Amino acid sequence: MLYNVTHKTVYDYGATVPECFNLVRLSPRPIFDQVCLEHRLEVQPHADDLIEREDFFGNRIEQFSIHIPHDSLTVTAVNRVEVTERHYRDPDDTVPWEEVARLNVATDLSAAHFSKDSPRISSNKSIEQYAREAFTPNRPIASAARELTKKIFEEFEFDPNATTVTTPVAEVFQKRAGVCQDFAHFQIACFRSLNLPARYVSGYLRTIPPPGKPRLIGADASHAWASVYCGEQDGWLDIDPTNNLVPQTDHITIGWGRDYSDICPIQGVFTGGGETLMKVSVDVAPAEEA
Repeated sequence: MLYNVTHKTVYDYGATVPECFNLVRLSPRPIFDQVCLEHRLEVQPHADDLIEREDFFGNRIEQFSIHIPHDSLTVTAVNRVEVTERHYRDPDDTVPWEEVARLNVATDLSAAHFSKDSPRISSNKSIEQYAREAFTPNRPIASAARELTKKIFEEFEFDPNATTVTTPVAEVFQKRAGVCQDFAHFQIACFRSLNLPARYVSGYLRTIPPPGKPRLIGADASHAWASVYCGEQDGWLDIDPTNNLVPQTDHITIGWGRDYSDICPIQGVFTGGGETLMKVSVDVAPAEEA
């Protein structure tokens, strides 16, 4: 699949802002099944000191500052991305999950970074008990992970009003409700409660309108899912608890981290200003429809 992806964020300030400083993570990450053919970042007013670099986890960062008074800020990322179909091993042919839980930090250091609690994800005994309903003794790890995904999908309700961006995992578990960020955080907490490395993946999901209905331009949104480490042979398995599936060609990856705080699309500080209104629109369109 070939996609044109546009992510537009508009900040309207309540008062004039003399200057601001921003970090942007909106460039699709080059991985085995995905190639970013074109990326362009547009900033209004004109950005000063635009610098590109990689963060600790290898995600692409663009940072810039604006040093003229402004009442609004518009950041638009325009991407052209090619995604190829993933081929997964039979879940029952993967190693028992206990083998991965006995992680060898010396040989799996990159995975070990994702095996413990992080700023926005912490596990507890109740979460561990919930996870163990799927992770029974000696069960193949991918099979157990898919069972846990199905369990969360069936038992948690998608409700944008149930949580905020800062809602703790324990509260999400108590409410059994939230959005994709919450479900990814909770599933990662389940994995880590068993000492299984798991990371938070940020990106986009193509939405397909009902038959006979047109696709709404700008109606797509950022998406989040989880990825669990399945051992040295099989590597990482991406898994989407919001939709009870493993990603194929409809998922576009921006990057990953320990939790949302590591891969937030836009972060920044500004001086002055007042009450700020933010509007975000995302358009994920197959190239032939763009």
